[in-house]
Amino acid sequence: MMNKINYNLKMKNIIKTFEGRKSLLLHSCCAPCSSGVLGRLSEYFDITVLYYNPNLDSQQEFDRRVEEQRRFIEALDCGIKLLIVDYEAQEYYDVIRGHEGDPEGGERCSLCFELRLDRTARLAAEKNFDFFTTTLSISPHKNSQLLNEIGGRIAQRYGVDYLYSDFKKEEGYKRSIELSKEYNLYRQDYCGCIYSKVQRNTSKDNSVN
Repeated sequence: MMNKINYNLKMKNIIKTFEGRKSLLLHSCCAPCSSGVLGRLSEYFDITVLYYNPNLDSQQEFDRRVEEQRRFIEALDCGIKLLIVDYEAQEYYDVIRGHEGDPEGGERCSLCFELRLDRTARLAAEKNFDFFTTTLSISPHKNSQLLNEIGGRIAQRYGVDYLYSDFKKEEGYKRSIELSKEYNLYRQDYCGCIYSKVQRNTSKDNSVN
Protein backbone atom coordinates (compact mmCIF):
# COMPACT_ATOMS: atom_id res chain seq x y z
CA MET A 1 0.00 0.00 0.00
CA MET A 2 1.43 3.37 -1.03
CA ASN A 3 1.94 6.04 1.61
CA LYS A 4 -0.49 8.92 1.47
CA ILE A 5 0.94 12.24 0.34
CA ASN A 6 0.53 15.23 2.65
CA TYR A 7 -1.03 17.59 0.12
CA ASN A 8 -1.49 20.34 2.69
CA LEU A 9 2.27 20.42 3.20
CA LYS A 10 2.82 20.22 -0.54
CA MET A 11 0.66 23.32 -1.03
CA LYS A 12 2.64 25.21 1.61
CA ASN A 13 5.90 24.30 -0.11
CA ILE A 14 4.55 25.49 -3.46
CA ILE A 15 3.51 28.83 -1.96
CA LYS A 16 6.95 29.28 -0.38
CA THR A 17 8.45 29.45 -3.87
CA PHE A 18 6.34 32.47 -4.87
CA GLU A 19 7.84 35.83 -5.61
CA GLY A 20 4.78 38.04 -5.57
CA ARG A 21 1.13 37.11 -5.92
CA LYS A 22 -0.18 34.50 -8.34
CA SER A 23 -3.52 34.20 -10.11
CA LEU A 24 -5.74 31.27 -9.21
CA LEU A 25 -8.89 29.84 -10.77
CA LEU A 26 -10.64 28.15 -7.87
CA HIS A 27 -13.41 25.69 -8.67
CA SER A 28 -16.07 25.91 -5.97
CA CYS A 29 -18.79 23.37 -5.27
CA CYS A 30 -20.68 25.73 -2.94
CA ALA A 31 -20.33 28.81 -0.77
CA PRO A 32 -19.84 26.93 2.54
CA CYS A 33 -16.89 24.96 1.18
CA SER A 34 -15.36 28.04 -0.42
CA SER A 35 -15.65 29.92 2.87
CA GLY A 36 -12.95 27.81 4.46
CA VAL A 37 -10.66 28.16 1.46
CA LEU A 38 -10.83 31.77 0.31
CA GLY A 39 -9.55 33.24 3.55
CA ARG A 40 -6.60 30.90 3.53
CA LEU A 41 -5.56 31.58 -0.07
CA SER A 42 -6.37 35.25 -0.56
CA GLU A 43 -3.09 36.30 1.05
CA TYR A 44 -1.14 34.66 -1.78
CA PHE A 45 -3.44 34.68 -4.82
CA ASP A 46 -5.64 36.92 -6.90
CA ILE A 47 -8.63 34.58 -6.95
CA THR A 48 -11.42 34.01 -9.41
CA VAL A 49 -14.01 31.55 -8.17
CA LEU A 50 -15.34 29.25 -10.88
CA TYR A 51 -18.84 27.97 -10.24
CA TYR A 52 -19.16 24.94 -12.52
CA ASN A 53 -21.37 22.18 -11.11
CA PRO A 54 -23.37 20.28 -13.75
CA ASN A 55 -23.75 17.40 -11.28
CA LEU A 56 -26.40 19.20 -9.25
CA ASP A 57 -29.77 17.47 -9.24
CA SER A 58 -31.89 20.42 -10.41
CA GLN A 59 -31.82 23.95 -11.80
CA GLN A 60 -33.38 25.09 -8.53
CA GLU A 61 -30.51 23.66 -6.47
CA PHE A 62 -27.99 25.14 -8.90
CA ASP A 63 -29.55 28.59 -8.68
CA ARG A 64 -29.78 28.51 -4.90
CA ARG A 65 -26.14 27.54 -4.49
CA VAL A 66 -24.83 30.00 -7.03
CA GLU A 67 -26.71 32.87 -5.38
CA GLU A 68 -25.21 31.92 -2.03
CA GLN A 69 -21.79 31.85 -3.65
CA ARG A 70 -22.33 35.32 -5.08
CA ARG A 71 -23.68 36.67 -1.79
CA PHE A 72 -20.73 35.33 0.18
CA ILE A 73 -18.13 36.77 -2.18
CA GLU A 74 -19.87 40.15 -2.12
CA ALA A 75 -19.96 40.05 1.68
CA LEU A 76 -16.21 39.41 1.82
CA ASP A 77 -15.63 42.52 -0.31
CA CYS A 78 -11.97 41.76 -0.97
CA GLY A 79 -11.65 41.75 -4.76
CA ILE A 80 -12.48 38.09 -5.40
CA LYS A 81 -14.12 37.57 -8.80
CA LEU A 82 -16.83 35.08 -9.73
CA LEU A 83 -17.11 33.19 -13.01
CA ILE A 84 -20.30 31.16 -13.53
CA VAL A 85 -20.80 28.39 -16.07
CA ASP A 86 -24.47 27.76 -16.83
CA TYR A 87 -26.18 24.63 -15.56
CA GLU A 88 -25.30 21.88 -18.04
CA ALA A 89 -26.69 18.75 -16.42
CA GLN A 90 -26.54 16.64 -19.58
CA GLU A 91 -22.73 16.89 -19.56
CA TYR A 92 -22.70 15.20 -16.18
CA TYR A 93 -25.18 12.46 -17.11
CA ASP A 94 -23.25 11.71 -20.31
CA VAL A 95 -20.01 11.30 -18.36
CA ILE A 96 -21.37 9.04 -15.61
CA ARG A 97 -23.57 6.89 -17.87
CA GLY A 98 -23.30 3.25 -16.76
CA HIS A 99 -22.21 4.25 -13.26
CA GLU A 100 -25.56 5.42 -11.94
CA GLY A 101 -25.64 2.59 -9.40
CA ASP A 102 -22.12 3.10 -8.06
CA PRO A 103 -21.83 3.74 -4.31
CA GLU A 104 -20.92 7.19 -3.05
CA GLY A 105 -17.17 7.63 -3.35
CA GLY A 106 -16.94 5.13 -6.20
CA GLU A 107 -16.15 5.48 -9.90
CA ARG A 108 -19.11 7.78 -10.53
CA CYS A 109 -17.63 10.33 -8.15
CA SER A 110 -14.21 10.02 -9.78
CA LEU A 111 -15.75 10.76 -13.18
CA CYS A 112 -17.56 13.76 -11.70
CA PHE A 113 -14.34 15.12 -10.19
CA GLU A 114 -12.56 14.73 -13.51
CA LEU A 115 -15.35 16.49 -15.40
CA ARG A 116 -15.28 19.55 -13.16
CA LEU A 117 -11.51 19.76 -12.84
CA ASP A 118 -11.07 19.36 -16.58
CA ARG A 119 -13.29 22.38 -17.30
CA THR A 120 -11.47 24.35 -14.60
CA ALA A 121 -8.05 23.56 -16.04
CA ARG A 122 -9.18 24.32 -19.59
CA LEU A 123 -10.52 27.73 -18.57
CA ALA A 124 -7.40 28.41 -16.49
CA ALA A 125 -5.24 27.74 -19.53
CA GLU A 126 -7.43 29.82 -21.85
CA LYS A 127 -7.46 32.78 -19.45
CA ASN A 128 -3.75 32.52 -18.51
CA PHE A 129 -4.14 31.77 -14.81
CA ASP A 130 -1.01 30.68 -12.97
CA PHE A 131 -2.82 27.93 -11.04
CA PHE A 132 -6.13 26.12 -10.72
CA THR A 133 -7.55 24.00 -7.91
CA THR A 134 -10.85 23.05 -6.24
CA THR A 135 -12.54 23.50 -2.87
CA LEU A 136 -13.69 19.86 -2.89
CA SER A 137 -10.89 18.60 -0.64
CA ILE A 138 -12.28 20.57 2.31
CA SER A 139 -15.01 17.97 2.73
CA PRO A 140 -14.22 15.00 4.99
CA HIS A 141 -16.37 12.94 2.61
CA LYS A 142 -14.10 13.59 -0.40
CA ASN A 143 -10.94 11.62 -1.16
CA SER A 144 -8.19 14.25 -1.26
CA GLN A 145 -5.62 11.74 -2.54
CA LEU A 146 -7.84 10.99 -5.54
CA LEU A 147 -8.69 14.64 -6.16
CA ASN A 148 -5.03 15.64 -6.25
CA GLU A 149 -4.07 12.75 -8.50
CA ILE A 150 -6.78 13.82 -10.95
CA GLY A 151 -5.80 17.49 -10.69
CA GLY A 152 -2.13 16.75 -11.34
CA ARG A 153 -2.94 14.62 -14.36
CA ILE A 154 -5.25 17.22 -15.87
CA ALA A 155 -2.68 19.96 -15.27
CA GLN A 156 -0.32 18.16 -17.64
CA ARG A 157 -3.09 17.89 -20.21
CA TYR A 158 -3.56 21.66 -20.41
CA GLY A 159 -0.13 22.93 -19.42
CA VAL A 160 -1.30 24.89 -16.39
CA ASP A 161 -0.13 24.40 -12.79
CA TYR A 162 -2.38 22.64 -10.31
CA LEU A 163 -2.33 23.81 -6.70
CA TYR A 164 -2.11 20.60 -4.71
CA SER A 165 -4.10 20.94 -1.50
CA ASP A 166 -6.06 19.30 1.29
CA PHE A 167 -8.18 22.09 2.68
CA LYS A 168 -9.74 20.01 5.44
CA LYS A 169 -6.38 20.02 7.22
CA GLU A 170 -5.61 22.53 9.98
CA GLU A 171 -9.31 22.51 10.92
CA GLY A 172 -10.34 23.82 7.51
CA TYR A 173 -13.63 21.94 7.56
CA LYS A 174 -14.39 23.20 11.07
CA ARG A 175 -13.65 26.74 9.93
CA SER A 176 -16.05 26.36 6.99
CA ILE A 177 -18.83 25.39 9.41
CA GLU A 178 -18.10 28.41 11.60
CA LEU A 179 -18.13 30.79 8.63
CA SER A 180 -21.32 29.24 7.27
CA LYS A 181 -23.02 30.08 10.56
CA GLU A 182 -21.47 33.56 10.68
CA TYR A 183 -22.70 34.43 7.17
CA ASN A 184 -25.90 32.39 7.45
CA LEU A 185 -25.04 30.34 4.37
CA TYR A 186 -27.30 27.67 2.94
CA ARG A 187 -25.46 24.46 3.85
CA GLN A 188 -26.84 21.38 2.12
CA ASP A 189 -26.61 17.88 3.61
CA TYR A 190 -25.83 16.02 0.37
CA CYS A 191 -23.11 16.55 -2.25
CA GLY A 192 -25.55 17.79 -4.86
CA CYS A 193 -26.21 14.99 -7.33
CA ILE A 194 -29.46 13.07 -7.45
CA TYR A 195 -27.69 9.88 -6.36
CA SER A 196 -26.30 11.41 -3.17
CA LYS A 197 -29.72 12.91 -2.48
CA VAL A 198 -31.38 9.51 -2.78
CA GLN A 199 -28.78 8.00 -0.46
CA ARG A 200 -29.34 10.80 2.06
CA ASN A 201 -33.10 10.26 2.00
CA THR A 202 -32.67 6.49 2.33
CA SER A 203 -30.38 6.95 5.32
CA LYS A 204 -32.92 9.27 6.96
CA ASP A 205 -35.74 6.79 6.37
CA ASN A 206 -33.70 3.93 7.84
CA SER A 207 -32.84 5.99 10.91
CA VAL A 208 -36.55 6.59 11.54
CA ASN A 209 -37.54 2.92 11.19
